[in-house]
Amino acid sequence: MQKRWDVLGVGCTAVDDLLYVQSYPPADAKVAVERRERQCGGLTATALVAAARQGAQCAYAGALGEDELSLFVLAAMTRERVDVSPVGHHDQAGPFHSTIIVDQTAHTRNIFFQSPAVVGPIATTPTDEQVRAARVLLIDHYGGLSTVRVQKAARDAGVSIVADLEREDCPQFQEILRLSDHLIISQRFAAKISECPAPADAAAALLRPENQAVVVTCGPQGCWAIGRGQSQPRHFPAFAVDAVDTTGCGDTFHGVYAAELARGASLAQCIRRASAAAALKATCRGGQKGIPTRDVVDRFLQTSEGHA
Repeated sequence: MQKRWDVLGVGCTAVDDLLYVQSYPPADAKVAVERRERQCGGLTATALVAAARQGAQCAYAGALGEDELSLFVLAAMTRERVDVSPVGHHDQAGPFHSTIIVDQTAHTRNIFFQSPAVVGPIATTPTDEQVRAARVLLIDHYGGLSTVRVQKAARDAGVSIVADLEREDCPQFQEILRLSDHLIISQRFAAKISECPAPADAAAALLRPENQAVVVTCGPQGCWAIGRGQSQPRHFPAFAVDAVDTTGCGDTFHGVYAAELARGASLAQCIRRASAAAALKATCRGGQKGIPTRDVVDRFLQTSEGHA
């Protein structure tokens, strides 16, 4: 079957309303809002933006509603050249919505969030045909049985599955974990679900015969990765940068990794480019706003300073 997309995402989206104040007020007080911003976010949505900025053909096939927040997400992804035609519509679906109060004096933030009733894929979307039209399927821990259905369709079609998992208390988590070809998770979560504190040990413990690779990310300490057929995990150092905001770095890593995987890159090549993009993201404030384009990553990798 002719491939229509490089990366098809089915996980969560989010809308963040940021309110900047001089200092966070006590109870029953009034305080002036100095600036406000609305940003699109979410694990899968941000990863798709990262992949699209690397030149990958991307699509989103999770569920959204007809409300203002859903329309904001659709418009934001469309501007990033992410195809939203496969989106499923459900009256109880939508993005996560957070109001974030940023204290500009103490440099702290308070987050007040609302969760939609329906997140990720639904029973009818994406279709098996849409899954087969992708080279890589990008998922997160949301969606339960619907995510499992999509994963099985991808497995049957030989479509690689890249997973961004952060919570184990979600429906069908163990099955979602088992069906993930490329598992990319943080050191903290890897230690929790593997019961191995050391990231190298966690990566080795989490690699199962049905998986292609496990990558355990450790922030500025780089990552540990092991692929099918390898006897020992390998350490990949992080790129040295002056970080100012790590928001969205993990999602950027997932998206760029998926984009490179769709191009047929090796595990080491996927990690190198994903690490570079995540490092560059950390040098810019904002989540999706700071994700680099392919040209920026290319120039970074060509410099002597860019090599880890």
